[in-house]
Amino acid sequence: MSALGRFSLAIVAAASLVVGACGAPPDKEMQQAQGAIDAARAASADQYAHEEFAAAQDALKHAHEAVDERDYRLALNHALDSLERAQNAAREAADHKATARSDADRAIADATAALNGIRAKLKAAETAHVPAKTLAEARRVLADGDERLQKARAAFDRGDYLGAAGSVAGETPRLLAIARDLDAATVPAVKRRR
Repeated sequence: MSALGRFSLAIVAAASLVVGACGAPPDKEMQQAQGAIDAARAASADQYAHEEFAAAQDALKHAHEAVDERDYRLALNHALDSLERAQNAAREAADHKATARSDADRAIADATAALNGIRAKLKAAETAHVPAKTLAEARRVLADGDERLQKARAAFDRGDYLGAAGSVAGETPRLLAIARDLDAATVPAVKRRR
């Protein structure tokens, strides 16, 4: 090899060493992103801010892939994107969780009131000697409603507000319909007794 060839080879080798030394994996930023993802998960972002949380995880995955390909600038961009998305997911989760808690509390209170109303109407219907078929249906719905309400309260106590609301979802309208049926059956029965 000529002196010029060896000199060119030495320059190329030195340049690649300088580029390699200047470009390092963004380990610190990737660790910060992972920490933010872990914090977001602890804040239930996987449940209450699913899309933003998944985007944070994907961005961190892309950062790791870029490191594997030695594209450290792209890895840094993905790591910073992941960090920002994870922080956004944690904030979004806190907001959505508070809303879900309020919604679940309201749904449980509504179902409780409807169940108490059915209990009172059931007693009145029994006193008025409403047909057994109507009473049996009301008792079945009452027992089912009590079971769903118990599950909702347990979920609420665990902090699973979406599960709590889901346990009693649609229960109040169903209970109110049975209450109307009991009212309708009780009125004619009372009139017949006179």
